Amino acid sequence: MNLKNKLKWIVAIVTAFSFVAAVGQNAKASTIDNSYALNSSQGSSLRTNNNVVIAHATAVYAPARNVAIFENRTWYSNGAYVQYIVGDGGKIYRVGAEGYQAWGAGAWANANAPVQIELAQTYNNAEFRKDYVAYVNLLHSSAIKYGIPTDVDSSAWRGVKSHLWVTNHVWGDHTDPYGYLASHGITKAQFAHDVKYGFSSSGNNVNPTPTPTPKPAKPTNKKDVHVTYALHQKGKKWLNPVKDFGSGSNGFAGVPNSVHDMLYIKVNRGSIKYRVHTKEDGWLPWLHKANKNDTVNGVAGIKGHTIDGVQIVYTTPKGETYQQAYYRSQTTQRANYLGICADNGTVSGYDSWAGVLGEPLDRLQIHINDNSKY
Repeated sequence: MNLKNKLKWIVAIVTAFSFVAAVGQNAKASTIDNSYALNSSQGSSLRTNNNVVIAHATAVYAPARNVAIFENRTWYSNGAYVQYIVGDGGKIYRVGAEGYQAWGAGAWANANAPVQIELAQTYNNAEFRKDYVAYVNLLHSSAIKYGIPTDVDSSAWRGVKSHLWVTNHVWGDHTDPYGYLASHGITKAQFAHDVKYGFSSSGNNVNPTPTPTPKPAKPTNKKDVHVTYALHQKGKKWLNPVKDFGSGSNGFAGVPNSVHDMLYIKVNRGSIKYRVHTKEDGWLPWLHKANKNDTVNGVAGIKGHTIDGVQIVYTTPKGETYQQAYYRSQTTQRANYLGICADNGTVSGYDSWAGVLGEPLDRLQIHINDNSKY
């Protein structure tokens, strides 16, 4: 039942099957393609216990559709298949039936997982982002559907589990999906956060994504809004404030390759609320004021505690053109800015907050507008 090793040598053969139809090319990311689903006489007839959802990565750089074709054709001869394969720009292919045992991670995992999901691997970062959002949301929604906690790799025996967790706690020698996720800049902490809350979710009062501010139907009367912000360098001092953003060292708050522990943000029009996540404390309370001399109510953060996440929401004055905060950050552990965040949820999958949990935030850029200027 070692799916990954068998896929490595067979996947090249799959691409040569000329009789395979090219289906699902225009499918939406949320659409499930059943073209390669096993029929009622195929696959295991054993029901599962609803205790875990298993997160895999395929370990081969091949289209998700090819993997689905292979699993459909060889489920019995190779004794290996899962319920879903995600890839090809956010598409979802069904193979096994939910609630019935798949053969993807050993006897214990197979018996306790109503859903196991493979993430197909790609070198294309834009494609990965679409795949990742679909993968995370499918893991999250599957856990909710079966009453399984959305916590990833917790110490409990119920929840969303990586194949690595199964290896470490039950049986096996696999480490997926973390190696592949890391190749696209996703840490274990980031993955755990994303699966726990899902992307673009609503009505979940534990989701750190704020409730979007409604956009007026006919925006008019746009005003210039300027945002001023500054970071405090951990163990040192407040850095010079930055207005909006630009190029060079004056274009961002923070010091490259340095750690910061406090932040303040203010605007000249409308209102703004903000908060930070620290490695030591998690998400701290929202703030509406900005006063670096008031470390209780005027700045976000706790002196000496490392900021690794920032969340911002701007409210446009009534009667003015709707605008929002566009912001992005960088960490001490990577060379480039992370994805752009927008406070109303328009940057699909990557705008809940800026940062990567566990990685100190070393610079921050913000501007207020009706479109991103990055």
